[in-house]
Formats: sequence, C-alpha cells, structure tokens
Amino acid sequence: MPYKAGWIHYTNVAPILDSLVLPPGVTAITGVPTEMNAALLSGEVDIANISAVEFIRHAERLEALPDFSVAVLGPVYSVNLFHTVPLQDLRRVALTRQSAMSVALLEVLLRERGLFPTLEVAEGEAEDLLASGYDGVLRIGDSALREWYRVAGPLTPETTMTMLPHTGRGITVTDLAEEWFRLTGHPFVFAVWAYRRDNPPPPELVQAMREARREGIGHLANVAARHAQKLGLPARVVQHYLWNFRYHLEAPDRLGLHEFAGKAVPGHAPLRFGPGNPRRHVLVTSEGLKP
Repeated sequence: MPYKAGWIHYTNVAPILDSLVLPPGVTAITGVPTEMNAALLSGEVDIANISAVEFIRHAERLEALPDFSVAVLGPVYSVNLFHTVPLQDLRRVALTRQSAMSVALLEVLLRERGLFPTLEVAEGEAEDLLASGYDGVLRIGDSALREWYRVAGPLTPETTMTMLPHTGRGITVTDLAEEWFRLTGHPFVFAVWAYRRDNPPPPELVQAMREARREGIGHLANVAARHAQKLGLPARVVQHYLWNFRYHLEAPDRLGLHEFAGKAVPGHAPLRFGPGNPRRHVLVTSEGLKP
C-alpha cells in the first residue's frame, strides 16, 4: 500500500511543495484545508499539512512533524477580515467553508474583544459580499492576498509592503495574524504537517520535504516570481509574502500554538511532535512544553 499525502498547495507552502519529489511508495492528492483535514481524519490520506486547530481538536489521535509549520510573526496578508464598519459595530460576518483555522482564529479574536456578531457561511469575493449587506467578510489564501492588494495597493518603487494602508475603496482590512500578535506577542501557527499516531511518515518522505524546503527558501525570488505570474500580482508582493513565513515550528511558534490551543480548544489533549527528531516525545500541555 502506498503512503498517501494530502497537500493544501496554496502559495504560502510553495517553498516546500513546489520542488518536492516524492520518494518511491508515496503518492499525493491536493485540496483545500477543510478537505485535507477530513481526508486525514478519515484515513483517505496518511499525512497532510492540516489546519492547526484540527490538529489541536484531534490531538489524542494525531502527531505533527517537529520542524514543519506555516506560521507568521505579525501580518500574514492572506487571512483577512474585510469590513465596512468598525470591528465593534460588526453585526453580520460572512465566513468561508474552506478553512476551519481562520474561522476559529476569528472567533477567538472577536471573543477576546467581547464581540459576538452573527457568523454566516457565504462564499464569494469580499467586495461583492460586502455590497450584498454583510458588515464583514473573512477571506483566506491566494484569493485573500489578491483582494487585500486590490484594497491596499498599489506598491510603488518608493513603498514597501509594511507601508501599505489597511484601508481603501471604502473597506478596512484587518489581518487576523497581526491582531493575534497584538493580543499575545506570539507567532501564529496556521498549519502543521500531521499524521495519525499509528502511521508515521517514512523517513524518506520527511527528508525529501526538508530538502525541498531548503531548495525553495534558497531560491525564494524564483518561487515568488513564478507564483506572482499565476496570481497576477507584482513579484515584490509575493516575495515579501513568502519570506514572512516561519516554516520550521520553532520554540516561539510552539508557544503561540499552545496559547491558541488553550483559547480555542480548552481541555485539549497534549500536543505531540515527532518523529525523526531527538525531541520526538515533546508535548505541549496546559503547563507548556514538556520533554
């Protein structure tokens, strides 16, 4: 039986997945986050870069690779709440079905502010949904990056990404990862590479992933230029977007993951990370990191 991988192949993981060569005996499918979350839990795939919140919710069954993540410290640019009223005045917010992670993060951030607007599933571009009567629209992934740039851009030779405004076209864009940083001071982990505890990945796959990551990060400008063309965005925008990510699940990322777990899934089982690392049996519990 082949070992089956499920990849969420958004631009944010291009530095890992674009150059990945699967070893013999490994196959892969792709899909959106909610599809790959379900595929891993059902056994359709054996490993997937799943939403961190699903890893937390099913921590009694899952482990994560100890040195792979999709995390940021500050803005992420592609998980955005587009809104036409101040946050405290939100009444109806449109959510996407594609990502449990972004919905869970939005719920935590709203709850921390004491805000409880009506959350409804509705698909479509932010401007269209806002025009239809929603006060806010949650958008994720490559589409959210394009829509953010439509509001915040254009980028000129004299400006940088960090100088672009959060408002435009009558819309305010709240970057959820930036809001998380303001709340906690920690990175936010959007995804981990998880697998069921009884079926860890072959070492050859993990090594191939590490080599692909090294190749992608080492040639980030080329990766960015290729994906910028696909997205219809300036290469500078995509390069900044990609170099902003933290792909190694380091100690600050785990602390951020632990804090989010406590806020989003109180009473969750300890989080386990392994294999292929001396820290295979590191846990994250309510008391923090434990060997």
